[in-house]
Amino acid sequence: MSDKKIAVIAGAGPAGLTAALELLRTTDVKPVIFEAEDVIGGISRTAKYNGNRMDIGGHRFFSKSDTVMDWWQGILPLQGSASRDDIAIGRTVPLTKGGPDPEKDDIVMLCRSRLSRILFLRKLFDYPVSLNGATIKNLGLWRMFKIGMSYIKVQLLPARKEKSLEDFMINRFGVELYKTFFRDYTEKVWGVPCSEISPDWGGQRIKGLSITKTVLHAVKQIFASKKSAAETGDIRQKGTETSLIGQFLYPKYGPGQLWETVAAKVQELGGEIHMNAKVTHVNRDGNRVTNVVVDRGNATETIPCDYFLSTMPVKELVNSLDNVPAEVSRVANGLVYRDFMTVGLLLDRLLIKNPAKPGTPESKLKFVADNWIYVQESDVKLGRIQVFNNWSPYLVSDPSKVWIGLEYFANEGDAMWTMKDEDFIKFAIAELDKIHVAKPEDVRDSVCFHIKKAYPAYFGTYGEFGKIREYLDPIENMFLMGRNGMHKYNNMDHSMLSAMEAVKCIRDASTNKNDLWNVNTEEEYHEGKK
Repeated sequence: MSDKKIAVIAGAGPAGLTAALELLRTTDVKPVIFEAEDVIGGISRTAKYNGNRMDIGGHRFFSKSDTVMDWWQGILPLQGSASRDDIAIGRTVPLTKGGPDPEKDDIVMLCRSRLSRILFLRKLFDYPVSLNGATIKNLGLWRMFKIGMSYIKVQLLPARKEKSLEDFMINRFGVELYKTFFRDYTEKVWGVPCSEISPDWGGQRIKGLSITKTVLHAVKQIFASKKSAAETGDIRQKGTETSLIGQFLYPKYGPGQLWETVAAKVQELGGEIHMNAKVTHVNRDGNRVTNVVVDRGNATETIPCDYFLSTMPVKELVNSLDNVPAEVSRVANGLVYRDFMTVGLLLDRLLIKNPAKPGTPESKLKFVADNWIYVQESDVKLGRIQVFNNWSPYLVSDPSKVWIGLEYFANEGDAMWTMKDEDFIKFAIAELDKIHVAKPEDVRDSVCFHIKKAYPAYFGTYGEFGKIREYLDPIENMFLMGRNGMHKYNNMDHSMLSAMEAVKCIRDASTNKNDLWNVNTEEEYHEGKK
């Protein structure tokens, strides 16, 4: 260890790595990261299998924060010419001249077209739902009438008191639209009824989205310039809700590429990153952390520190401290997390096609143009389908194949989680066949990944979280950051902003952590699904 002050950071995800790089850039404090697993990037990782790459969870690099947008582009420069699927189907957005060529340069950020749709009644609907001919045809006039009348009803009557996520959604979309396009998918994600989930989840994820904004955006698009956001200088799309953006930035080889590049920069600048090293105990002297105990698997080590930045799950952090009041421990141990499984399938083809006119670029696709598809069908457990070819063509080793991810939400230890991988893959393929997306005989390769504590839940003892914050905030040199570190369903950019605020506190010798906690709670931070 050097003579510099030391900041121990628990976790090498977006928040931990952002904090480390910012400490090295703006302070004399040396970051030392301890990552419990063997991968960089947390949930924002890129998994690799047989020459193909998977984005675990799906990560659009888009933010309303100029600071974050500039930060990303400072790590990976923007593309300057067409990539291989530009020529094939014309979907990748060409960017500024003189930038790196993705065909030749590996360290590059692409600009991608966004398309997300909902699979319901075995048909694809726009997401967010559009009021167009295809929607009316697919839903039928009677269901459309009920949706329209229930929406008018909530506009005319006093709003419900928002005690749950169900109340939150009905207030914005009406009962029928909520039941048609929101309820089943959301309950797959969380495993509990929407009536048992705090409305805070809606406030963090979809507060800015409404039918009015969706319709206005659709009208605006009719008269909008056909030029790309890059060509018009509007890559940031700051006037657009996140769920409505048309384009987003994306690393050539997936989100893990950016965080692996950041990790390399951290080490080049003198920071340390230790893998398979879990912080298990946090020792204090009064209101200051003095050292942490790290378990390396075959040995433990006590590491002195001047600052401690935690992205570890709040439940684990509280349990790592001594002499915690019983009430705080009760709330911490009552926090709930939702785990995540994804099955990667390499296919010859998909049965679902693009509703494109003959002769258009999308009509030439051998598969749908979606980045992901939300599965609203109630007769399967499948939650979402990612089409990795459409995130970046460089995630797929053979462009003639379709490389998809089938996403499932589970609880560690439940029936799905404990199934053998080969059995779960068979189960997932059968569900894909059931909803007429792909045939088992078209599968050429498969793999399964498990991700623990992917989503902090807004039920359990979440409503009492203030008791935890009230206890932890006075620990002067400890800062909670990121999704699990703050038990907030942050997007990647929000996790980064929380890390930047933590570093600012260290730089300014401030113990006021309000700005850190206000990330993604103030109006300008609210964005939709990543």
